[in-house]
Amino acid sequence: MSAQQKKGHVVAFAFPFGSHPTPLLHLVQRLAAAAPGVNFSYFNTAESNQKVLPTADLKSYDNIKAYDVEDGLPEGYVFSGNPLERIELFVKSTPDNFRRRLEEVVEETGLKASCLLTDAFLWFSVDMAAELGIPWVAFWTAGPAPISLHMYTDVIHSRLGQNAQNQDQTLDFLPGLSAIHASDLPHELLHLDQPFSRLLYDMSLALPRATAVVLNSFAGIDPDVETDLKSKLKRSSTHAAASVAYISFGTMLTPPPPELLALAEALEEKQIPYLWSFRDDSKRQLLQPLFRKTGSVGKVVEWAPQTPNPGASFGRGFRDALRWNSVVESITGGVPMICRRFRRPDDKQAACAGRVADWGGRGGRRFSKSGMMTALDVVMSVGEGKKMRENIGRLRECASRAVAENGSSTENFKSLVDIVTSSSHQE
Repeated sequence: MSAQQKKGHVVAFAFPFGSHPTPLLHLVQRLAAAAPGVNFSYFNTAESNQKVLPTADLKSYDNIKAYDVEDGLPEGYVFSGNPLERIELFVKSTPDNFRRRLEEVVEETGLKASCLLTDAFLWFSVDMAAELGIPWVAFWTAGPAPISLHMYTDVIHSRLGQNAQNQDQTLDFLPGLSAIHASDLPHELLHLDQPFSRLLYDMSLALPRATAVVLNSFAGIDPDVETDLKSKLKRSSTHAAASVAYISFGTMLTPPPPELLALAEALEEKQIPYLWSFRDDSKRQLLQPLFRKTGSVGKVVEWAPQTPNPGASFGRGFRDALRWNSVVESITGGVPMICRRFRRPDDKQAACAGRVADWGGRGGRRFSKSGMMTALDVVMSVGEGKKMRENIGRLRECASRAVAENGSSTENFKSLVDIVTSSSHQE
C-alpha cells in the first residue's frame, strides 16, 4: 500500500535532547504497527536523528518516515560552554523550524497532517494543531509526579515564594507530593526568567488544551497524583515502557573525577561484580589503573543495552539525576538503586526523589568512598536490601498488571490508537 493509499498522517515532533527522542520514536513505532493503514512522520534534528535512527530499524515499517528539522545553530557558531545554550538556540528556532518542515513534507508527499503527536515540551504544537483543525496529543516522557509539579507552578510560587527560601518546607499542599521538599525542586520551576524555564511554564498552561496526554509510566505507581491529573487533563493515559551492580550515568552528565574515583575505590574494596557503561574517554583514563585491579570481577564497556534482562539479578544503581527511565527500569527489574542527583535542563529529580523514598531508595548529591560502601552494603544486604526489593516488587506487580491483556496500559494504548487515527476514520 502506497503512502497516498493509506488513510491519515500522524506527525510526531521530537525534543532532540537527552533521552527524549527515543521513547517518542518507540511510541510512534508501536502506533505504526497497530495502525498499518496510517502514515507516520517523525521530525527531529539531524544530529539527534543520527543518534536515534540507526538502532530504530525503521526499514521494518512501510508507514514511518523520518525527517530532519533545523536545530537553530547559526553557521560557524562557537559555544560559550553554557550547557543550556544549545537547547536555548533550538527553542528560539521553534515553532518556525517545525512549521516550515511540515509544510515542505506536505507539499512533497501530498499528505496533510491529521494529528500532531509531540513531546510535551513542544507546547506550541497545540496552536499549530488548532490552526490545522487536528488533535494535539502530548507525550510526557516521564512519570506523573513531575508533570504534576509543573502544572502546579503558580500554586508553588504562591505558597513558597519564587525562590522557595524555606528549603525544608514540604509540598504537603499538593496531592501525592508531600514527600518532596522545596530543596528538591528544580531551578527551572522556581525561576521563570530563562528561555527553557518559560518553555516549561508555557507547557504547563498548554497541556489542559491537549486532546490527550500520554505518560511514560503505568497506572498505580502514583495513584493520588494520577487521580489529580485526570481532573486537570481532558484525557490522560499511561504507556509502559542484587548480585551485580550496573553503573551508568546516561548520555549528558557524569560526576566529576574525584567522585568517580571514590566510586571505583568502593567497588574495588567491596569486590562487588559490576558492569559499568562508561562513554567519557578522558575520565575513563583516570580510572584505568583501578579498572585493571578489578578486571576479574568487573567489566567496563562504552555502551550497554538500556534495559537488561528483567530476569537477571542486577543491582541497578548509579544512574544520572534519578532519571525517570532509570526509575521505571528499576521497578520492572525489581532491583534497588543508588542515585546521585544532578541539576539538568529537564530536571525531574524532585519527583523521582519523592518516589524513590517511598520504596526505600536513597538519593544523594555527592559520591564519597565511605558513603558508597555504606550504600552498597544496604542494597546488597539480606536485611534492608531485601525490604527494598520487596517494596519495588509490589510496584513491579502493578506494572505487570498494567500491560496484561486487559490491563490499564493495554487499554490506554488502544484508546491512544483511536485518538491519533480518528481523523483518518472521517476521511
